[in-house]
Amino acid sequence: MLEHGGRLLHASQQYGIALADWLDLSTGINPQGWPVPELPAAVWSRLPEAADGLVSAARDYYGAAHVLPLAGSQAAIQALPHLRRRGRVGVLSPGYAEHAHAWRQAGHNVVPLKAETLSRELGPFDAAVLIQPNNPTGTRFSKEVVLDWHATLAGRGGWLVVDEAFIDATPADSLAPFTDRPGLIVLRSLGKFFGLAGARVGFALAQPDLLQGLAEHLGPWAVAGPSRYVAEQALRDTAWQASARAQVQAAGLRLAELLRRHGLAPDGGCALFQWLRHESAADLHKQLARRGILTRYFDEPASLRLGLPGSEADWSRLDAALAELQA
Repeated sequence: MLEHGGRLLHASQQYGIALADWLDLSTGINPQGWPVPELPAAVWSRLPEAADGLVSAARDYYGAAHVLPLAGSQAAIQALPHLRRRGRVGVLSPGYAEHAHAWRQAGHNVVPLKAETLSRELGPFDAAVLIQPNNPTGTRFSKEVVLDWHATLAGRGGWLVVDEAFIDATPADSLAPFTDRPGLIVLRSLGKFFGLAGARVGFALAQPDLLQGLAEHLGPWAVAGPSRYVAEQALRDTAWQASARAQVQAAGLRLAELLRRHGLAPDGGCALFQWLRHESAADLHKQLARRGILTRYFDEPASLRLGLPGSEADWSRLDAALAELQA
């Protein structure tokens, strides 16, 4: 299994710092997520039902005609490669590593694609995977360009999978409304912007026949009843969504400026994280960890991803730690 952010137990043991004393900036999860209310007792005692309103709420929120609830978008990432015969698959790199891993595990020939040369390289593939905005670099592509790439792939019976886990802060950039087109698959998550990573809820948006194949592969009751209830309420809370978008966009700019002030100008990012390439990234990661601040380290290229602090005390703590770093 690949490593991910959020491994606080491991970090606590490695650095000898109590769990309660950590500032976790390693995941890109909104630290001021949707406020979960008390849940009705029935959601714990009944099997999940497809007609509970979650699909309707998701259609409205995403502006997509067809959606399939998942146990996080990770469920689709792992399953989709098994729904195509083995072929040549281009995957944006660097990017969320689970995509390439899943296609490779299913026997496909995976080819890393660089953002700056993607337009020239996309033609000879059976499927391609983009992350928009990219994780961890924050790279974005215009909708018009991505739809052109999709048309190229679809013209040869191919797929374009677009992982939009971090796009909720800028919903106008989403390709969700175009997922009635053959071979265009958009993956969404409630873990990042909504801060509901523990609920394990995501969605696949695509044409009905493709979603039906995915649903049959995953089997019944893919999302637990309590998670479905929470997800529906969060997707319908438009007032919170508007407020949260403004909050995370401002916080993302604030984090970028804080890093610049300490001589660590980000090379990319989005509203929920900033990405910093640095030849001493591994050492910077360790220096911050020794101060109880967990970041996400990448070795290729050597870089750090930092998520948003949640409180003014957290911002001050990060500011002070950055001032003490020896780059």
